[in-house]
Amino acid sequence: QVQLVESGGALVQPGGSLKLDCAASGSTRQIILMSWYRQAPGKQRDMIAEITIMGATYYADSVKGRFTISRDLASNTVFLQMNSLKPEDTAVYYCKARHVGSTVDYWGKGTLVSVSS
Repeated sequence: QVQLVESGGALVQPGGSLKLDCAASGSTRQIILMSWYRQAPGKQRDMIAEITIMGATYYADSVKGRFTISRDLASNTVFLQMNSLKPEDTAVYYCKARHVGSTVDYWGKGTLVSVSS
């Protein structure tokens, strides 16, 4: 099993920046993919960024050019650098991990990001 803990959520002003962390523990050697999702009030949970064990990255169009996903394998941590934040970025942000050869996903509890004046 994998345990995921997100941190870094805060209230920020439009145009500001924020960096989220996701610390993984447990069976981290088997992780092949880690992703960031977000869920705004009254909306579905959507994937916004992901990174493979080889370092390939993918982004949703809504965040492309503004957000950057990265990871530190030594500390089993994945990051999400968010720049040029907009009010529509307000959501609970979740970290997800998947093991190689598996379709089972592991989720963190989420961290709240609020973008407002």
